Amino acid sequence: ALKTVETEIQGLQALQAALETPGFRNALDRAILAMARTTGRVIVSGMGKSGLVGRKIAATLRSTGTQALFLHPGEASHGDLGLITENDVVFAITWSGETSELQDIFHYCNRFGVTLIVATAWPKSTAAQAADICLTLPQVREACPNDLAPTTSTTIQIVLGDMLAVALIEARGFTPSDFRVFHPGGKLGAQLLAVEQIMGTETAIPKVGRDATLSLATIEMSRKRYGATAVVDDAQRLIGVFTDGDLRRCIAV
Repeated sequence: ALKTVETEIQGLQALQAALETPGFRNALDRAILAMARTTGRVIVSGMGKSGLVGRKIAATLRSTGTQALFLHPGEASHGDLGLITENDVVFAITWSGETSELQDIFHYCNRFGVTLIVATAWPKSTAAQAADICLTLPQVREACPNDLAPTTSTTIQIVLGDMLAVALIEARGFTPSDFRVFHPGGKLGAQLLAVEQIMGTETAIPKVGRDATLSLATIEMSRKRYGATAVVDDAQRLIGVFTDGDLRRCIAV
């Protein structure tokens, strides 16, 4: 387990070192600008483990304000190429750069002038040569003891996707309020709720006059289900609050 973590950390360090090179930084800048300026969507594609990473990247982009979807290469060759429009940007992920299932997507992009961004570890591969923008990832050892199963490579791909998504968040000025529009559920959505979205207003607010009886105040609290009621004067101005706790203390006395 420790060896796996160490190997993948080394892979991320290699990616960090690549970011210091002018070639990679220039390609990354161009990729970010292409995604930020597109009037269409970012179409992410990949096969096998790279495809699973691609689904995650597309989901992260969508939740952070970039229109994106995942296109399976096999389905693309059987009619789904029609999903790609001339206004889109295609982001293909292939570690070897020789994933045959992506070829039809490459040919389609070339034929219709669709911007093609490729992430691969092999700059002389078929995919790299087909790309308008090639993000050349560092060639690293897999954490797999046989150096075969995608492990370190997929970690690098995921981090690359996060790099693109975070850069686009900054480029678009995407705010927490914007994030909640796409992510209203779960704990994250709850953390971003505004007071105005859950507070009571107008007739939903429990309220009684200063001369109301305990019985009337209790009925009002129970009916409006807030556990308290406002106490208002003749001009409907707030002069106090009566709560469940106040009621219990009165009964105790």
